[in-house]
Amino acid sequence: METKTAVTLLAALAQETRLAIFRHLVVLGPQGLNACKIGEALAIPPATLSFHLKELAHAGLIKARQEGRFIFYSARFEAMGELLAFLAHDCCGGRECGLPASSECKEGGC
Repeated sequence: METKTAVTLLAALAQETRLAIFRHLVVLGPQGLNACKIGEALAIPPATLSFHLKELAHAGLIKARQEGRFIFYSARFEAMGELLAFLAHDCCGGRECGLPASSECKEGGC
């Protein structure tokens, strides 16, 4: 992952409502949830929710799929994993630190 991409993802998460939405979608897993139910679960008004979902989707942290008349949103776990791997790439200078090793840093001892 390039630094510019990491900054975009982190910037999208650097807002309380967007972070809450993303964390909620992570808990729900790949099936996700429709926008109305997300708003209900987190007590976010529809217009506000729409704005934040757009920002998360633009950053590549969530994806949307149409099912009938509803739009379902789910976390993009691959983006989350890439961001975590980027953040932990040189973790602890290669010394054992207790973080789970990503595929990129197994040899480095993350």
